[in-house]
Amino acid sequence: MKSRVLGGSVILLLAATFSGCTKAQTASESASYAILDQLSAASGATPTLFAGQLASDVLTLVKQTTNGKQVDVPTIFEDPARATMHLGLRDPGTTEKPTEPSPANTITFTRYHVTYIRADGRNVPGVDVPYPFDGGLTTSLVGGNVSIAQLTIVRASAKEEAPLRALRGGGGEGFINTIAQITFYGSDTAGRAVSVTGNIGVNFADWGDPQ
Repeated sequence: MKSRVLGGSVILLLAATFSGCTKAQTASESASYAILDQLSAASGATPTLFAGQLASDVLTLVKQTTNGKQVDVPTIFEDPARATMHLGLRDPGTTEKPTEPSPANTITFTRYHVTYIRADGRNVPGVDVPYPFDGGLTTSLVGGNVSIAQLTIVRASAKEEAPLRALRGGGGEGFINTIAQITFYGSDTAGRAVSVTGNIGVNFADWGDPQ
């Protein structure tokens, strides 16, 4: 039987941190850059409840009615995330005469990369942490507007692989506490490369299931 782990269990919850201007950004030749305001994520079992850290459930029991009886069906969900970003200019002008962004400053992101790390330095993919992966997306930053990018932070396939699969039923280490590093890659309208990176805490376990 699948064990339940209460949300109050003693566990190190890694706080989300956000990167506004990274070395990669300042090295870019683009006249504009991306500012990552916030990263948030949600469990696939409750995909509308976004927060600044993620309790990722490796296996969720979903109640279904079969032949008139209610049964618990073991289910794996992908975990979604979203990033809130806006555009910045390298030459903002002065307080009296601020520089206004033009359509030429637009940045479009087309892919992202997710890597998991642990504070204890045990970072071997497939042994200590899930494998890194790349995903596609299309999000544009235009002028002073705020854009929200939707993405996957934990793939369903990762929950079928080591080391997450061993956590089912409270097995393995019981908990794996990680930081997910997410880097977004894109370009401006002149084709010059732009990237931005942010971090968010992701804690894996066989968490208690929503009722």
